[in-house]
Amino acid sequence: MYVLVYLLLCAAVAYMGRERKLGFWGYLFASMLFTPLIGVVLLLASDKKVAVAG
Repeated sequence: MYVLVYLLLCAAVAYMGRERKLGFWGYLFASMLFTPLIGVVLLLASDKKVAVAG
């Protein structure tokens, strides 16, 4: 049960980070490797992706 909650929290952080520099997969792996709380801190400290005009 705890593992499922942990993975859902990691997935939620990754979903929120999909428009950031590390992207979905980067935040998912960071949250799983450290904790979802550290993932949120990384998310808040990162910049948004820069759109390339073309």
